[in-house]
Amino acid sequence: MTTARYWLDRPAAPVVPVPRAADFPVEAVRRDFPILHREVDGAPLVWLDNGSTTQKPLTVVQALADFYLTCNSNVHRGAHALARRATDAYEGARAKVAAFLGAAGPEEVVFVRGTTEAVNLVAGSWGEAEVRAGDEILLTELEHHANIVPWQQLAKRRRATLKVVPVDPDGALDLGAFRALLSQRTALLAVTHASNVLGTVPPVREMVALAHRYGARVLVDGAQAVGHFPVDVRDLGADFYVLSGHKMFGPTGIGALYAKREVLAAMRPWQTGGNMIDRVTFGGSTFAGHPHRLEAGTGNIADAVGLGAAVDYLVGMDRDQAEAHERHLAGYACQALARVPGIRQFGAARDRIAVHSFLVGATDPVALAAHLDARGIAVRVGHHCAQPTLAAFGETVVLRASLAFYNTTDEVDALVGAVLEFLDGPVPGQTRPRR
Repeated sequence: MTTARYWLDRPAAPVVPVPRAADFPVEAVRRDFPILHREVDGAPLVWLDNGSTTQKPLTVVQALADFYLTCNSNVHRGAHALARRATDAYEGARAKVAAFLGAAGPEEVVFVRGTTEAVNLVAGSWGEAEVRAGDEILLTELEHHANIVPWQQLAKRRRATLKVVPVDPDGALDLGAFRALLSQRTALLAVTHASNVLGTVPPVREMVALAHRYGARVLVDGAQAVGHFPVDVRDLGADFYVLSGHKMFGPTGIGALYAKREVLAAMRPWQTGGNMIDRVTFGGSTFAGHPHRLEAGTGNIADAVGLGAAVDYLVGMDRDQAEAHERHLAGYACQALARVPGIRQFGAARDRIAVHSFLVGATDPVALAAHLDARGIAVRVGHHCAQPTLAAFGETVVLRASLAFYNTTDEVDALVGAVLEFLDGPVPGQTRPRR
């Protein structure tokens, strides 16, 4: 039996109602996402699984189609018009991502398949060269497995030690423990910018500054952050910042690694082959400059263009309004879920995104998720690739409803109503909820 260190039997923060973001045009925004208007088995789709993947605006879908229909080609070194156009689109997307993150320039952005590959790249390139026996790698209990396992493997290979910053009962990081764990042996701090289970947004800027005092590098996992609020990597001071396109309204299979220019320039190739070379002979090879040195083979060109279109979409909206709308949704959802008898909500940090993990009494979470699915409500159930986070609360499986700026309070009400219906039991002769 798992012993809980702590769990919450009270509504998650914020307790005080958050004012509605009256100026955010959520209905107009929803029209940009055709999939939000479909039905699932006869019920309107309520997409509350944004922490796993976000839906795509029509402009992203069109960008992918336009690439394949008008300029599909491999990039770089092509002697024809389509190659030039494809290269312009691909490198243009890199420039868009760099500007979106506040990087000094596009040469600080490496295209990867996603956050997982980006973390593995840093571990395999920078980590293998810089982490020594006796060094310490500092992680937190908020991390996704993708920001744990690569560092575990690196620590084994390099005979380094992993140290872990705990969370407090609200799901916030224990900053006192963090400060105590830092030392001259700290080689790297790897920390999420937003938890995919608790929604917690750690004080990353402060943590980066503290880690730098000890000469440590810092990698920030931005997978759950960039789609929710603006990010400026230079303001944060991060040495590395990683993201996945599909969690910020872009395609799957594409992401980005940001690294400071001087750090990136010193990183040796992680994979070798075409595209990342300067000159090859049987006597030896020399490599291209960054970022291409870290992009072996043919890249995911079309989806990089799609990621650029997702950046355009986000840049084109009022992100302050969108963030305020999400804060309102988060507060509304916390209080609406609190009406469910026997509910336990996990995560009550003051600074958080609209991620709501919960259990309801002794109810089987898998059965409840299936009930919601039958009503068109998409949530996720499981460990969410964050088993250490759940273990801190004595759990192995929770339900998670994760919201984005295109969600509405009506959808939150549909979720809560369906949960209450499940607790009440089936109505004889009725197969659909009264909505």
